[in-house]
Amino acid sequence: MSSFSPTRRALLTASLAAPFALAGTRAGAVQTEDGRFHEPWFVETFLDLAEDIGEATGAGRRFVVVWEQRGCPFCRDMHTVHFADPTITDYLKANFDILQLDLHGAREVTDFDGTKLPEKAFAARYGVRLTPTFQFFPESPAGLTAKAPMAREVARMPGLLAPRDFLAMFRFVRDKAYETMSFPDYARTRAG
Repeated sequence: MSSFSPTRRALLTASLAAPFALAGTRAGAVQTEDGRFHEPWFVETFLDLAEDIGEATGAGRRFVVVWEQRGCPFCRDMHTVHFADPTITDYLKANFDILQLDLHGAREVTDFDGTKLPEKAFAARYGVRLTPTFQFFPESPAGLTAKAPMAREVARMPGLLAPRDFLAMFRFVRDKAYETMSFPDYARTRAG
């Protein structure tokens, strides 16, 4: 008799993964009915950010939110260029849980302090105004409720960087280099 106890995220992912497999989609981006792109390796969650950080950390990964919107040409390029590069996607899949949110969306997100807001209001709370924007969070939600929303992030990537710098930003977070230097300094040391 197995002692396996699936998490809420595992159950949700399993129930949502079936349509991708049945549709016979390729391993790359899937364009959704609303015109946005979605990667099958992005996490599907109940949009409870404290729980999402715990799940990611428990799996040895970091938790990231990516904001996108319909018709965003930079979002399209991110999916068709950056995420088409196996060097980038292999690193991201191994080291990060990425949750995709819609800048104008209505799904309810539970913030670290328990506040429940639609995606659009949640984006405004964090000052997210352009897409794609990546929010990188710490490994634990401990202490985040006492901080202002934007102070909860360890790093932010507002906009789309060139593929090399894009990957460098994820390495910057994974290496916890944000604890000792800025991203531009990190990128310079890696390029030199």
